[in-house]
Amino acid sequence: MPNHTFFALLSRMKYISRWALMRNATSESLSEHTLETAILAHALVVLHNIRFLGEGEPPLSAERVATLALLHDAPEVLTGDLPTPVKYHSGGLREAYKQVERSACASLLGLLPEDLCGTYAPLLSPDESEAELWKYVKAADKLSALIKCMEERKAGNCEFACAEASLAKVLARMRSPELDCFMAEFLPAYEQPLDGML
Repeated sequence: MPNHTFFALLSRMKYISRWALMRNATSESLSEHTLETAILAHALVVLHNIRFLGEGEPPLSAERVATLALLHDAPEVLTGDLPTPVKYHSGGLREAYKQVERSACASLLGLLPEDLCGTYAPLLSPDESEAELWKYVKAADKLSALIKCMEERKAGNCEFACAEASLAKVLARMRSPELDCFMAEFLPAYEQPLDGML
């Protein structure tokens, strides 16, 4: 009987902690982050399709972008979550980490039966044919990180202040109407207590 460990290994995303170099008021697992990223990526594409779709332009698949987002950090079950300041410290380190991620993706694919690899390969490694969708995944990934920083600030933790300011700048540079719309209409609610949301 074959013993394919791909899905069992992915289930360990819940054990990978994010923000390892920061003092956290509330810990965040890779599973929590990927779920939130998928929800946000889906929302951004829905906004695109409903409010910003150009005339004659085909709609994008919100379901596909959510699926891409669910596995966008899957290699981290093998590599762990390398903190951003370390990952982007130098060009050489950034390139080395990309190679480690590519190797981790190949290792993960090797844990699947061959007939499933064609379905999962583009979920683990960006495919040029889906570059437009991956832009939404990247935006949602940064937005999820910004929300984490906001939550930490709300909890009285000033440890995330620099990361929050940096992420706000990154998101502003993305110049995405969908992202701007989400941040204007939906992001302020993340500052509210539960009673204020209902």
